[in-house]
Amino acid sequence: MATLILVRHGRSTANTAAVLAGRTPGVALDEHGVEQAAALPGRLAAVSLAVAVTSPQQRCRETLAPLLAARPGLEPVTEDRIAECDYGDWSGRKLAELADDPLMEVVQHHPSAAVFPGGESMRAMQQRAVEAVRDWDARVTAEHGPDAAFLMCTHGDIIKAIVADALGLHLDLFQRLHAEPCSVTAVRYTRTRPFLLRLGDTGDLGSLGPRPDRRDGAPGPGEEGTPEGNAVVGGGAGAP
Repeated sequence: MATLILVRHGRSTANTAAVLAGRTPGVALDEHGVEQAAALPGRLAAVSLAVAVTSPQQRCRETLAPLLAARPGLEPVTEDRIAECDYGDWSGRKLAELADDPLMEVVQHHPSAAVFPGGESMRAMQQRAVEAVRDWDARVTAEHGPDAAFLMCTHGDIIKAIVADALGLHLDLFQRLHAEPCSVTAVRYTRTRPFLLRLGDTGDLGSLGPRPDRRDGAPGPGEEGTPEGNAVVGGGAGAP
């Protein structure tokens, strides 16, 4: 099966303002996020990509722009199923204002029971994202072969939900995972089980390219990032 390269969008103006952006329109990359996006083509230079799939949110499309410019033959495909979680009435609000809301404790410790007012449940978010990943993995494998790689540019909570599924973790444990802005997470799906190759990697990605010594399905090196204390809904900003 193919290898999935998950890219979280670069740091956004909502990240630096500590606002839960959700699907609020007009949320762009901030200055540092633009720099992160500009570095992405070099980081992925050794990785051949069959297709680039993106969330419809502006910050994801801006993150992919330099990579697409560097690879004129790579056409982006918008996938609504990897859009940001619909936080409903929470969207656009300061995270500090939401910290004392009783729902935040549920989001942190029992996310499988969390339903955002006027929005979607975290269970529904995971289900649609995992279905998208599985569908695209089967499609890319059928069209480009089992050694192909495909990229999805999406959001922190979406990436954590996909990784939790790949690891066989209950959704209630997904807040233990973390992905920095513009980090890369890689999952290789095989016939019997997925392998997590990278998690929240912000460094060089050359080893994700083809290697003659890699056996089908063998996991490569990976790095994990686990934040202390509560996870920030929406993924957090990360350090500049």
